[in-house]
Amino acid sequence: MSRVLVTGGAGFVGSHLVKILCDEGHEVFVIDSFTQYIEPPIDNIYLYNVNYRFEKLLKDAQILRGNTHNKDEIRRRILKIKPEYIVHFAALPLANIAIEYSEEAFETIVGGTVNLLEVLRDMDFITKFVYISSSMVYGDFKVTPIPEDCEKEPKEIYGGMKLAGEYMVKVYSQRYEIPYSIVRPSAVYGPTDNNRRVVGLFLTNAVKGKKIRAKNADTTLLDFSFVEDVADGIKLVTLSGKANNETFNITRGRSRSLKELVTTIGNMYPEIEIEFVEGGTFRPNRGALDVTKAKELLNYRPKIEIEEGVKRYATFLEKAHKTGEGSK
Repeated sequence: MSRVLVTGGAGFVGSHLVKILCDEGHEVFVIDSFTQYIEPPIDNIYLYNVNYRFEKLLKDAQILRGNTHNKDEIRRRILKIKPEYIVHFAALPLANIAIEYSEEAFETIVGGTVNLLEVLRDMDFITKFVYISSSMVYGDFKVTPIPEDCEKEPKEIYGGMKLAGEYMVKVYSQRYEIPYSIVRPSAVYGPTDNNRRVVGLFLTNAVKGKKIRAKNADTTLLDFSFVEDVADGIKLVTLSGKANNETFNITRGRSRSLKELVTTIGNMYPEIEIEFVEGGTFRPNRGALDVTKAKELLNYRPKIEIEEGVKRYATFLEKAHKTGEGSK
């Protein structure tokens, strides 16, 4: 079994990856700054999600507080752990937040990545560095499903910084012989998401009996990817030698409209008011990502369609909401 360090491993996708690795018998370490990226007030579902992560997903990992801003601190942590694999999630996670807090986005996405690479250039025990990027690096999709080698023209700050991080990973790898893999997820959703992404936002409103307001629902196409599928794909990328020095789309691999998502939720909660609106957006025009490469090289097999994923997520959120209501 392997020693794996997951930066940002107490976060949404990272914590699900940690559970998969621990369940398979790997020795897993988490370094996390425990930074909150949503505005107060913090509701009971948020607290339930955090507790669930620590009680269920992270319980078998060794958790350390740390920040990739602090190069010396990270160096000491890594030298003590001596991991074979590092999976790097730690960064500001949301495109809309990156617009408002662009300096913090740069420090965490680009600066934190470079700090890690600077530390790793002097170490000889690293089997692989896995950088978690984003589908936002493509900008407006030129084709769909979009393959990894398609032209990349990000049209907003988050995608641009994630792409800059990719380039830094590649050049450090070439210069200092650090094996790497790059992962591009898309529209990840599921239990314990605390960052108010679209599926979680809409479904939480439904569970609480609040109105859902969907913008550009017919024309907004996303590759909605259930968190467990994504975490499993990242595990495969991390542990497979076939993934060395390669880039992978790790998503469901299917385009679905925002209207399909809202309709699915509306069928489950018919009493909920739904409002459809139109308007401009900074977000690129997207759709499905091509996951053929991950399927052929790594036997990646995403399983969860949006209908099943939303049902499973709703069950989780209903329990979280009832637990919170009962504690008042």
